Amino acid sequence: MARAPFEMAGVQVKPGTRQTIEIPVAKLYTHTPLNLPVEIVHGRRDGPVLMVCGAIHGDEIAGVEIVRRVLTNSALRYLRGTLIAVPIVNIFGFVHRTRYLPDRRDLNRCFPGSETGSLGGRIAYLLRTIIMEQVTHIIDLHTGAIHRFNLPQIRAELKNPETARMAEAFAAPVIINAGLREGSLRAYADSLDIPVITYEGGEALRFDDVVIGSGVKGVMRVMRELEMVPPRKGRATSKKRSEIAANSQWVRADIDGIMRPVAKLGQKVRKGQKLAMVADPFGESETAVISPCSGIVICVNNLPLVNEGEAIYHIARFDELNEAEKAMDYFRSSFEAEVSEAVVPMHPWDELQK
Repeated sequence: MARAPFEMAGVQVKPGTRQTIEIPVAKLYTHTPLNLPVEIVHGRRDGPVLMVCGAIHGDEIAGVEIVRRVLTNSALRYLRGTLIAVPIVNIFGFVHRTRYLPDRRDLNRCFPGSETGSLGGRIAYLLRTIIMEQVTHIIDLHTGAIHRFNLPQIRAELKNPETARMAEAFAAPVIINAGLREGSLRAYADSLDIPVITYEGGEALRFDDVVIGSGVKGVMRVMRELEMVPPRKGRATSKKRSEIAANSQWVRADIDGIMRPVAKLGQKVRKGQKLAMVADPFGESETAVISPCSGIVICVNNLPLVNEGEAIYHIARFDELNEAEKAMDYFRSSFEAEVSEAVVPMHPWDELQK
């Protein structure tokens, strides 16, 4: 029996085909229509319906490139199930290069949304009713904020076994068993019992080949785990790919000044170790930033100008720190060729060290 077409917003996509659907979202002040582009890849055989989305924060553009590269993967010719690709969720923020909507609301705090609510609520409602109610699994792509560079990592509520399976399959070096934030896409999906993982990597308004490559590989690994695309022959490995963090802790500046980082992204640090130095512009005072715990550096503030209380390092803590270090070693080695061949400076990675 032939598989039925996949329908969205009144458009039918036949099995074995793909189609871009433009979903009307709102209008600009000029009354120019603004649409949400969605690419549907509908396989010939039954299987999961996976949504992969990026830029729910409009300045987190790495996810847009990850989705683009996934859509060019030749394995999609053999797709089982349906892939729903939403590269730019927050169209307003993306156009204006900002995290937020025009009313300064965070779209990722607006779910489940409302048909008659704020702009963010209306967009969340649209995403929920037209797309999310048809999906079985979700991968939500994010980056760090402006000037904050995140180590590739997965954040997920691991109590759901299917979510945990997706997180492990993605194979980012760090998995954070993160609680759910009210109003987020992840929290709403979890309330519907839809397994969802969030990939974090890189920095807002910046591309990074390692972060993007890790994201593309991770999405394809999840699709293979869900049996949506065929497995890759001869790629089995016994090396440690991911380690689950027990929790994490932000380290903040004790004084205002100019920061000189010492610890690097992905580095193992011990409690009491110096992470950075913060000094005044004249060199009259200088204060060390000390790690309050042992763990792996998963985020670094790249802006040297800091205020008292500003978050400058994020440390993930592990029950087995040595095992986490093995996962980092595997991640470094698997991307060594990409880093060495990069034609642009890879400053967060070229000094990655233990």
